[in-house]
Amino acid sequence: MEFTEQLTLTSLRTGDITAFEMLFRTHYQPLCNYAYTFVQDRDEAEEIVQSTFLSVWEKRENLEIRTAVKPYLYAMVRNACLNVLKHEKVKQQHAAVEMAVAEKSVESVTRTVIASELETRIYDAMEKLPQQCRLIFKLSRFEELKYSEIADQLDLSIKTVENQMGKALKIMREQLKDYLPLLIVLMNGFLN
Repeated sequence: MEFTEQLTLTSLRTGDITAFEMLFRTHYQPLCNYAYTFVQDRDEAEEIVQSTFLSVWEKRENLEIRTAVKPYLYAMVRNACLNVLKHEKVKQQHAAVEMAVAEKSVESVTRTVIASELETRIYDAMEKLPQQCRLIFKLSRFEELKYSEIADQLDLSIKTVENQMGKALKIMREQLKDYLPLLIVLMNGFLN
């Protein structure tokens, strides 16, 4: 370390503001340019350098610089820039996670609304079925009974049950034709 730098540091340690100003004026702009190479933002670079000088002033009494002042200041600025970049990366990762959670939440609510609307439409369409047709449809689709079991339970022929199910499905398809896109969207969510 040069003699003038040693005098500057000694004056700085005693709280000499003139020594600090001289150090600041000599190194401020080159340090800002150096910080800019890391953060690519002039305001952020200046803030980092100002914080570095503030730290030097606050720690002036215990300042231990064994080499020259310039490399010491550059190392401080580099470390501060790396900390800012690390912090920015963590913020971006956090934002990405928050965005993904929000998207999943919106998607889940959308699917619930679609499913609820479709369920309402299915029940409305079922109510429009003739009574025997509706009963056979419910036994087949909701109680999962086989045609032969439905025929036994209602004392009908299997052929009558088949005909009534065919009629029910035809009416249901006609009633729900406008809701086919909703069904596709809903089913797509379950398949993914």
